[in-house]
Amino acid sequence: MQNPRLATRYAKSLLDLAVERNTLEPALKDMQLLSAICSQSRDFAVMLRSPVISGDKKLSVINAILKSHQVSELTSAFISLLVTKGREQNLPEISEAFVTQYNELKNIRTVTLTTAAPMDEKIKGTILAKIAGYMPKDTVNLKTAVNQELIGGFVLEVEDKLYDASVRKSLNDIRSRIVDSSYVSKLA
Repeated sequence: MQNPRLATRYAKSLLDLAVERNTLEPALKDMQLLSAICSQSRDFAVMLRSPVISGDKKLSVINAILKSHQVSELTSAFISLLVTKGREQNLPEISEAFVTQYNELKNIRTVTLTTAAPMDEKIKGTILAKIAGYMPKDTVNLKTAVNQELIGGFVLEVEDKLYDASVRKSLNDIRSRIVDSSYVSKLA
């Protein structure tokens, strides 16, 4: 992220304006769309950051891309403002910051569950119900990932907390205990 403070401020401004105009949900969809476009198209992100391409050309490219998606009037005006201020290179960070701030406003917590193999829907539902029980005031958004290096078990990430119940971690813990020779001094 190039400038997280700037991204947070612009995202907060858009969020406040969207709340004031009662267009929060359309603004969220637009920001999610922009975030997806920026992350999926490297060329688009490079174009936004290019100092060689003029702001007018960048705005026309952005409008051409968003034309088929029917973004809200507020989002269009916001993007025009970013280009006018020369802040279009921060659009990926701003869109991500907007989604984060929206989730905080609506008490939506994203939980990432990483397993060694894909899970079926029944197990996902059981795990989601368990997690939701620990966060009764929040809406839980469960994201899943597969990482075969875990060997077995799972890794659960809730915001800045990590619970690692994987076989890989257990094996690493055992290895570090075996390598740790402090037990030798206890025997003597």
